[in-house]
Amino acid sequence: MSDPANAAATSYPAPIVSLPIGLDILRTYSGALICLEIIFGGLVWILVASSNLPVPLLQGWVLFVSVILFFFSTAFLLLFLLGYVDKINTDWNFLDMAYHFGALLLYFSAFVLEAATTAAGSISGNDTACVSKPEQNIIAYLDSRQYSINVAATVSATPTASVPVPSHPLGAVRLTKRV
Repeated sequence: MSDPANAAATSYPAPIVSLPIGLDILRTYSGALICLEIIFGGLVWILVASSNLPVPLLQGWVLFVSVILFFFSTAFLLLFLLGYVDKINTDWNFLDMAYHFGALLLYFSAFVLEAATTAAGSISGNDTACVSKPEQNIIAYLDSRQYSINVAATVSATPTASVPVPSHPLGAVRLTKRV
């Protein structure tokens, strides 16, 4: 028979981490790209919130995605920076891939909705309205300030939607050569 302590030790494998821990994570593509996710996600959050949500149904989702993924990306990066990935037994390579894939889907849906809001908006007078007549059509009348903010949010959402794509295959590749 095997020793019970030995069996318990073999049933919980050590965490699988191919990404560096600490500040070295910032020298990898994965670390640099998650920093870009945080920057552009925060920028989209600020720009959409400052536009006063002229089309709340569409821009509410954009705001939700940018706020939630801003905090999740920050927490994910902090796990690597503070070294907690060594203390949590899980497959970090799979979690990195799954997180970035989920972020890609959410950011891309937010990008499409923000682009639709901007495309539906037409520069008119100083009034802002969202009209849904005829049914199934949304016509947004934005003033020039809101239209400009929505254009900036759409442009900022473009790299945010494309940042998670190359993250996993290049995740452990270093940006600088170690000596």
